[in-house]
Amino acid sequence: MDIIPTNDGSDSVFSNQYNASYHSKFGAIEESITIFISSGLYYNYLKGKRKLHIFEMGFGTGLNAFLTAIEAERLQIDIDYTAVELHPLPEELSIQLNYPKTLGFSDLFNRIHQSTWGETQKISEYFKLNKRHIGIEDMEHSTPYDLIYYDAFAPSTQADLWLDSVHVPLFHNLKDNGNLVTYCAQGKFKRMLKAIGYTLESLPGPSHKKEIIRATKTA
Repeated sequence: MDIIPTNDGSDSVFSNQYNASYHSKFGAIEESITIFISSGLYYNYLKGKRKLHIFEMGFGTGLNAFLTAIEAERLQIDIDYTAVELHPLPEELSIQLNYPKTLGFSDLFNRIHQSTWGETQKISEYFKLNKRHIGIEDMEHSTPYDLIYYDAFAPSTQADLWLDSVHVPLFHNLKDNGNLVTYCAQGKFKRMLKAIGYTLESLPGPSHKKEIIRATKTA
């Protein structure tokens, strides 16, 4: 794995194993804010939710968790955050990422990355984190989620993570009117989400990305 720059000045990581970048080359932070924070977290906050259980598929560099933790403190909303990652970044690599230099909150960033895998830990007053070092197919979903950040590698890279065998259990563990947000707007994937029972919205994406998807489990 190698740290690489993106166009908005924020770092990403390139996986030689999957021959893929963890984020858009046009901007890691921009991408994360547009897809997960604005279209997911803020969408729920503006609907009046002040306590959220968020599930993330693909902890990766921890950027989505970091941005979510920052917003939890700023908005003063309670967030329980569960993430699965089969291939965690080595700590010596993650601590080199420039996100705290760009966004501040270096103590928060370090607590997120230094937290113990497999244990729920209180990272800050409003943010609890449970990082799971397992594949999503081995995840036992228990507490219902309000919001899912689906941030796996693309279907062309990891096709097995975009199948109904993965997404049906997630759908069933999502609360009524809960949401899934993802960068993937592939036609086959959208048809599968609709078949499961989601209602879909196509939203404007970040730079050089025409659309992203917000899927809602309608009551």
